[in-house]
Amino acid sequence: MGTQSNKELFWDGLVKFLKEQQVDVLLKACDSDEEAAISAHKFILSARSEVFRKMFEPDKCKASSRLETITLSEMKHEELEAFVEFIYSDGSMLSEKAKKHVRNELISSLNSSNALSILVLAQNPFDKAINDAVIIFFYEEFLMLRSRIYHQKL
Repeated sequence: MGTQSNKELFWDGLVKFLKEQQVDVLLKACDSDEEAAISAHKFILSARSEVFRKMFEPDKCKASSRLETITLSEMKHEELEAFVEFIYSDGSMLSEKAKKHVRNELISSLNSSNALSILVLAQNPFDKAINDAVIIFFYEEFLMLRSRIYHQKL
């Protein structure tokens, strides 16, 4: 077994520390029920997000020792899971779940004004699913255009 880098040692130590600490916030998405809330630590969220830092600033009026639940009404549960995974990672790479979510969002948002930009995004690093979806989109657009031109000539 090889030796761990300082970065790996740090992340392993942080994970161990966090597992020993109690969570102090639950995150819910607009489509989540209470049981699907995601446990998190205010300290990690604050360290990685300016929005959470402002949200968790000390406020004597709302100080409480009970577990706080925050509903992020703009996010779906799958998006929230990917977001929390990213917050708790070192930020250098997306998890497979997050990649899949981003891929699905890009493919579902394909239209004539963004298809070329999405194709460029799919090239580095190469993402076959996105690339193929854009090529199919262009092909279908071409067929519709050809059909319109053909019908106009009649």
